[in-house]
Amino acid sequence: MKAGSNLEKVLAAGHFAVTAECGPPRGADAEIVRKKAAFVKGNVDACNVTDNQTSVVRMSSLAGCLLVKECGTEPLIQMVVRDRNRIALQSDLLGASAMGVKNLLCLSGDHQKFGEDPQAKNVFDIDSIQLIHMVKTMRDEGIFPSGKKLEGEPKFYIGCAVNPFADPYEIRVPRFKLKVDAGADFVQTQCIYNMAKFKQYMEDAKKMGLHDRVKILAGVTPLKSAGMAKFMKKFVAGMDIPDDVIKRIADEPKEKQAAKGIEMCVEQIQELKEIEGVAGVHVMAIEWEEKLGKIVGDAGLLPRPHVD
Repeated sequence: MKAGSNLEKVLAAGHFAVTAECGPPRGADAEIVRKKAAFVKGNVDACNVTDNQTSVVRMSSLAGCLLVKECGTEPLIQMVVRDRNRIALQSDLLGASAMGVKNLLCLSGDHQKFGEDPQAKNVFDIDSIQLIHMVKTMRDEGIFPSGKKLEGEPKFYIGCAVNPFADPYEIRVPRFKLKVDAGADFVQTQCIYNMAKFKQYMEDAKKMGLHDRVKILAGVTPLKSAGMAKFMKKFVAGMDIPDDVIKRIADEPKEKQAAKGIEMCVEQIQELKEIEGVAGVHVMAIEWEEKLGKIVGDAGLLPRPHVD
């Protein structure tokens, strides 16, 4: 065991894993996090807590992780390099590990120009691949990047993110390999709607043996409406939603589109379960956490396994 987290144990035992996420609030109201955590509890093996996603200020990921943990679900802290230099990153890593957070997702972070404070200065002292390597060195060798010895190594199951649909496609799998080489233990993908393209991505990844070196969790996001699908296709960078997917939900009356979106998400999960190399799913029910239990349950993934 790298960190002994529940997520790591579930994947190591060969179970099809389920993760989800809770976006912290745009304020200091802890009850918002607790309410989301209640919907997640029992339905996942670990829950991501996002780190100022879309460059919008929110409660810190570490605070959200502690609240999720308090509510009985294993947290997964997200950490972006946009806002911290390597000193602050190392400090936050030590603090998170000390507080019992065992899962980590290393990310670049959305550029601040996309958020509400475009005048803010970004940092990007290191990139996400260097962050992965830094955490692995601290965990496995017990030293800081400076070479100084740690007084207690941080224990993290290290994750990264990949987007099979971003351009240019030719660099997607080689960049994935760089993250695995740096020390990633698992990966969560961008949400998948173009299943044919994702299957090609998996074939290319398997040619490099990446499915044997890292646990791949395929990302899914249930569509609430045809309007949501059209918005994401047009305005969300790196999103690939085929027209036939949009048509399928648009053909439903508006009052039935949410139910159809859940049905389509469940179908996606069932299809992903049959793809060699896919070790689990990451369900991003954006501000729709109350539907998580239905999605996971209808996909035949409940109850979640208990692994000692």
